Amino acid sequence: MLIDGGGDAIVATSLLEASNLIVLKESSVIHSNANLGVHGQGFLNLSGPGNMIESQRLILSLFFSIRVGPGSVLRGPLENASDDDMKPRLYCDLQECPMELIHPPEDCNVNSSLPFTLQICRVEDIIVEGMITGSVVHFHWVRNVVVRSSGAISASGLGCTGGLGRGKVSDNGLAGGAGHGGRGGDGYYNGTIVEGGDPYGDAGLPCELGSGSGNGTLSGSTAGGGIIVMGSVEHALSSLSVYGSLRADGESFGEEVKKKDDKMISNAGPGGGSGGTILLFIHTMALSNSSTISTVGGHGSPDGGGGGGGGRVHFHWSDIPVGDEYMPIATANGSIQTWGGFGRGRGRAGGNGTVTGKTCPKGLYGIFCEECPVGTFKNALGSDRALCSDCPLHELPSRGIYIAVRGGVTERPCPYKCISDRYHMPNCYTALEELVYTFGGPWLFSFILLGLLILLALVLSVARMKYAAWDELPALVPPQHSSRIDHSFPFLESLNEVLETNRIEESQGHVHRMYFMGPNTFGEPWHLPRCPPEQVTDIVYEDAFNRFVDEVNGLAAYQWWEGSIYRILSVLAYPLASSWLQQRRKKKLQQLRDFVRSEYDHACLRSCRSRALYEGLKVAATSDLMLAYVDFFLGGDEKRVDLPPHLHQRFPISLVFGGDGSYMAPLSLHSDNILTSLMSQSVPPTIWYRLVAGLNAQLRLVRLGHLKITFGHVISWLETHANPALSAYGIHIDLAWFQPTSSGYCQFGLVVCATGNEDASQSIESQDGSFVPVTQSCLLEVHRGNQLSEQMMTHKRIFGGLLHSKNLRKLKLRRTICYPFSFILYNTKPIGHQDLVGLFISILLLADISLVLLTLLQMYSISLLNFLLVLFVLPLGLLFPFPAGISALFSQGPRRSAGLARVYALWNITSLINVVVAFICGFVHYMIHSSKKHSNFQSWNFSVDESEWWMLPSGLVLCKIIQARLIDYHVANQEIQDQSVYSNDPEVFWQS
Repeated sequence: MLIDGGGDAIVATSLLEASNLIVLKESSVIHSNANLGVHGQGFLNLSGPGNMIESQRLILSLFFSIRVGPGSVLRGPLENASDDDMKPRLYCDLQECPMELIHPPEDCNVNSSLPFTLQICRVEDIIVEGMITGSVVHFHWVRNVVVRSSGAISASGLGCTGGLGRGKVSDNGLAGGAGHGGRGGDGYYNGTIVEGGDPYGDAGLPCELGSGSGNGTLSGSTAGGGIIVMGSVEHALSSLSVYGSLRADGESFGEEVKKKDDKMISNAGPGGGSGGTILLFIHTMALSNSSTISTVGGHGSPDGGGGGGGGRVHFHWSDIPVGDEYMPIATANGSIQTWGGFGRGRGRAGGNGTVTGKTCPKGLYGIFCEECPVGTFKNALGSDRALCSDCPLHELPSRGIYIAVRGGVTERPCPYKCISDRYHMPNCYTALEELVYTFGGPWLFSFILLGLLILLALVLSVARMKYAAWDELPALVPPQHSSRIDHSFPFLESLNEVLETNRIEESQGHVHRMYFMGPNTFGEPWHLPRCPPEQVTDIVYEDAFNRFVDEVNGLAAYQWWEGSIYRILSVLAYPLASSWLQQRRKKKLQQLRDFVRSEYDHACLRSCRSRALYEGLKVAATSDLMLAYVDFFLGGDEKRVDLPPHLHQRFPISLVFGGDGSYMAPLSLHSDNILTSLMSQSVPPTIWYRLVAGLNAQLRLVRLGHLKITFGHVISWLETHANPALSAYGIHIDLAWFQPTSSGYCQFGLVVCATGNEDASQSIESQDGSFVPVTQSCLLEVHRGNQLSEQMMTHKRIFGGLLHSKNLRKLKLRRTICYPFSFILYNTKPIGHQDLVGLFISILLLADISLVLLTLLQMYSISLLNFLLVLFVLPLGLLFPFPAGISALFSQGPRRSAGLARVYALWNITSLINVVVAFICGFVHYMIHSSKKHSNFQSWNFSVDESEWWMLPSGLVLCKIIQARLIDYHVANQEIQDQSVYSNDPEVFWQS
């Protein structure tokens, strides 16, 4: 369709209206050499290549949607149009922009007085896949514009050939580049410099056309870029999506150009045109990776023409959301080009143009009004990046990091968060540090905690003395478990006399005490040797005795599940394993007693009376349940004058110690009624009681794993205190070891001989250094002194050897995995001052639970995993010492108090494993996070993440070690009521 205006003003404007749909296909063309308006109410579709609508001034309006397909063109003005009255006149020399560019009229009529050469008005959606080109392109009252990758909207080279920024022209035709957003490049030829054009216009709201080279009379003159305006101040585009290009570039000089008379001229010398203007009034914009918005300057002529200056691009955002309503208004992944054109020859390049945006509100900056970077704030209007000031570091906690806020940060203090959820706002403290700083900081918190601990300890001590007092036992009275007579009831003398009579009668019928072998553990239970001892061969049947031994040994063995539970508890919580072992030992002893007392028919005894009355055999054990024995008694119908044997006829007598020298079971000599009555045949009971008390006091200090050293003190004590006093009664005692079991467990004890056997006892050790049975020494003494019956001695074999200072170094020791703990937990001498010791234990007990809770809080602050590891490896080992300590302090009676205190000590030392786990967790955390230390962290601050991570675990270790020593003193004070038993002066010892 061709519309010819013919220069007649009456037909200068043509209108094409469609009620619904206009579709151009198969290279259809609508052409007008005047003004053309196309109006419709539906769709305008230029479907494919060759389709075109063009005129000198083109207005498209009132369509719902316009699609410019690939290869299609919308153009206004016409290409290569003549300078007639129909060609639009550009406002090249106006100092101010036409008002219609910023505030266009509301209607969409074709008006030749308007500056637009191509206007699309009152259209919902525009999709550009082809080309839209014009000098002044305007989109008015348009909702959405999409420029596909094949599409372009261009005003390149369609601006002014002169204009406000035209370049200077020399006499020889050389020109500088035109200026606009940037200054035009200077031209240079044969020593002559021609200045480029000056920049002009307002970068904050540009609306000017690009300028040309300044010599419009030549065909080789260059034009500036045109102007593309989308939207207006009142009606901005809702969205602009660019996948192709928006261009308003200045025109570059061609190497060959034509004059008006079509003659060829080369190297005429003009500069490049300046870039035009792209003015966008929009709400949101999206630039794809391959998109381009360009207002670059044109290139100068090869003979030294200057390059054109860059144009201007301005984004005038219509509504910038702020605060919580902020959403990014632009996604700019494409390129925005406003640089100047190149100068050719020795001409200079044009200056770069400008890219500006509307003034951003507080918190936003830049062309696209983005949020200020994290860690900065902006409390002023403007788009400059420098307005985003850095947030002061002194307002940021050491473990804080600044965070992004929707709409940007507008005021101080800048919002931040802690680097981990385990830190708490506002100071980013851990839970432990919050507690510490709530009470004024580390030092003040420590003093407050110390004062509170002392106050509570005083309250505990007063309560303990009031409710857990006990009566001190006289020093010379043997332990309560050693006597069946209760002397605390003076009004029951008749009952005491009966008990004393029964005790004497029982001891008079005693023949021999046979000790069980083994420590009564799940791995090695009690067991009796199969062969009857020579001391009882006259009162038992050997075959029946062997059957009795088999039954007893079978009954003494433990079930497999009992040992399994013990091993599991040993790994998880050793104090519970120890309690489990003691409970099973107690039950096993009761089973043995019940069996011998009521179930066994005593068939091994020769005495008819003993078999009938189920008497003659009794099973007993020491209080630690590690040593058991069987006592053999006469039935009363044996009718033998040599039975029971006298004390001197029993020599040498072996007295086995209970316990094993460990902390929970120290060595001790169990002296019951039978042994006391037997020894009273030569030694007065008071002397024997005192001897046993002194010996047990020394045996308490014997430490498993350090037997060579500690046994030396016992041997020395026997030589200086015991034997000199016993020699007056014709008795000598020596420290001895007895036949070890198959597993290597060896029992220790005393060998009691007559004084005349002393020389022989010293020759027990053979010349090669090995131990020989003690029987050999006794036999030697029989031949030498002829004091005892040879027939009696040949039947008394005591396997083992004596211990003295010379052969102690040959004693073989077995050390277990618990050996290191023996340096912390061991029995010691009493120091007295029980109330003061109890007070200090109370203080340390409260300090322990306080440090435990603080350590757990510290581990929880690091991570939940660390908290669980410290708490449950070993399970609850950190928490149990406190109730165990309270139970020990508030128990009644020295024996019970000492036993509970040992359990308390065991829990205390076991919890060190948990503390070691805390050390490991803290160290690993420190090593991982030490490189992340903030520069504003002050090193003197208390911080579990920094170098102070070790303080609480170290304090806990120190507290537990001191507790261990005080518990040892407490146990010693409870078990040793008379400190004179440790006197180095034998006279003081025996006189006490």
